[in-house]
This record gives sequence, C-alpha cells and structure tokens, in this order.
Amino acid sequence: MPPTIRKLTGRIGALVDGVDLAAPTDPSTVTALRHALNEHKAIVFADVTLDNAGQERVAGWFGDLTTAHPNVPAADGTTNVLAVDSETSKANEWHTDVTFVLNPPQLTTLRSVVTTPYGGETLIANAAAAYRDLPAPLRALADTLRVVHTNQYDYARPAAATPEQREYDRVFVSTPYETEHPLVRVHPLTGERGLFIGGFAKRIAGLSNSDSADLLRVFQSYVTRPENVLRWSWAPGQLLIFDNRITQHYGVDNYDDHPRRLNRVTVAGDVPVGVDGRRSEQLVGDASHYSKVLEVAA
Repeated sequence: MPPTIRKLTGRIGALVDGVDLAAPTDPSTVTALRHALNEHKAIVFADVTLDNAGQERVAGWFGDLTTAHPNVPAADGTTNVLAVDSETSKANEWHTDVTFVLNPPQLTTLRSVVTTPYGGETLIANAAAAYRDLPAPLRALADTLRVVHTNQYDYARPAAATPEQREYDRVFVSTPYETEHPLVRVHPLTGERGLFIGGFAKRIAGLSNSDSADLLRVFQSYVTRPENVLRWSWAPGQLLIFDNRITQHYGVDNYDDHPRRLNRVTVAGDVPVGVDGRRSEQLVGDASHYSKVLEVAA
C-alpha cells in the first residue's frame, strides 16, 4: 500500500504513515516520498527505530550522502552523521544547511536521539511560499540579485559559552568558504522559485554592507512569517526530512540546560540555478571532500 500523507499545516509539513523504514528499498515508496517532499517541503515519521546506519540508509534512498560537514568532524566514528548537540552548539538562527559551498545538500534528515522535557522545537519555513508572498516589485528585484554566503560570521556567543561551544565555533570557521548564489533559486524538480538566503547569507553582490543588510532583512521577514512555518516538537523515535533547496530551519533554544541531540545526515545536491539560468559560483574554498555534485536532478 502507498504511504499515508497527512498535512500538518496549510503551507508546509506532512506526517507520513505506513512506511517501514527498516524494510528494503522500494522504488515506488521512494517516489511517493519524493512527491511528498516536493509538495510539503518537510515530512515527519513518528515511532521509528533507527540507528546511525539506518538513518544513513534511509537518507541514501534519495541520493549520494555528503560527509558530516566540510569542517566539523563526524559523530561517533561515522562518516556521514553530524551530531546536532546542545553541548557544543545551539543553532538558534534561521539558516539553510551549508549554503556556503557550491552545491549545498538537497535534503536534510534529522533523527531524535536525546529529547527535552519541554521546548527544543525545530522550525522549518517554506521559502517558495515566501517568494510568492512578495509584492511584485520586490519579486522582480529579487530575481536579479546574487548573494554571497560564507561560514565566516559572528556567532556572538554569550560570555558564559562553554569551552566545548567555543571549540565548535573555532572548528566551524577553521577553513573559510564563500559562494555566490542567486537570491532566488529555481527548484530543479518543481520549477518553483524560492528565496535562497538565511544565516550564512553575508551580502548582496554589488551592494554596500548596509544596503545588503537592509534588503536581506526585508526578504528574510517574508520567509519567517508564521503562516510559512512548521513548528515541530520532538519526541523519541522520530525522523524529520526536509528539502534543503527550498526551506530554512531554526532550532529553538528554549529548553534551559537540558541536553538535546539530533543526528543529521544530508544528501548531496546540485548547483543552484537562478531565474536567469546562471549557476552559483564558488569564491573561496574547495568543498569537494564534503560532497559530490549532483549533475542530474533527483
């Protein structure tokens, strides 16, 4: 039987039932899940039993895996798993994963490992809905702009940051990367246009820093409108998959000092393409050790 897909909000998110993630790969099931991702941008599986290898296997249904991160070491002796762990980092900023490289991951999987008694939600925003919400003059402007993304940014850690958090930040920026992407990315499967910005977006090409910051704030405000956002509360045994090409996400730091850990596995992506057909360009760094380039959209 095909999986059951139930919408979670009007604009983003669906809960998937009727899929045995421990079963051998079934092409028809993978096709149905890809269609669900194209439509809903984020899909959730509850009450699943997966370890790191199982999560890697499920992520591999959608394509070649990236390594854990261009700079940050993989978790637990793996190659592809990144620990999103409150002990080292709290990603309480809107972002799209690893947009500072030429071909950011096409999708991200997050698996609950340690959940909190309250708070700790993951927010996911639909960047295509944000683009559609723009007034026509802003859409026309956005279509023409290019944005430089970098991993070299100010984390603004509080003075009380732990040595583990400071070391994580040091490693994250240890090798610099910069890439120029279109501000509006055309999704290779659906043809939808989405605002491709977020926390790693540093400046708009050809504009001053102050003008860039002002414009990026305007565009970002459309992405994070409440109606575009899924707020997912974690419980044990859950797997969340979202399309990294057309979403942003945010891990909410509202759980005090309770431990929280999600394990992340990402799937290699294609080089973004703008409305004018122009592809992204790497400016600084070589991330070929991190990810293959997806040549054929999948």
